[in-house]
Amino acid sequence: MKSPRLRASALAILLCLGTAMVLFADTDTSSSSPRVNINTASPAELAFLPRLGLKVAARIVERRKEKPFARPEELMEVKGIGEKLFLTLKPYVSVSGPTTLNGKIRSASSSRRAAPASAKEKSSNSVPSGKGR
Repeated sequence: MKSPRLRASALAILLCLGTAMVLFADTDTSSSSPRVNINTASPAELAFLPRLGLKVAARIVERRKEKPFARPEELMEVKGIGEKLFLTLKPYVSVSGPTTLNGKIRSASSSRRAAPASAKEKSSNSVPSGKGR
């Protein structure tokens, strides 16, 4: 007699877990983060993306005139966008929906570059290093 109760309990748990998965799967977390639709955005909107300037943004517009982007990964076909840059852009890029990005996004790597410069300024009393030293 314990077996039917055990089955019923297991079935109830699975049903609850399944319902929770469906509810959480329906919530679109990507809409909360700012995105740029690479098929409809202007060059200025594309330039809001981290580490992307107006020249590369213009190349993206030229590329999509030939053939619209079907997947975000196709950005790597544009001159100036490699795998490393694409990985930086990927969280902010979409091929459908509206553009919701309103301002320039600074990449985390730009803050890392600032730290060594300030370290050089602090060590100005030391002998400068160069070729042959």
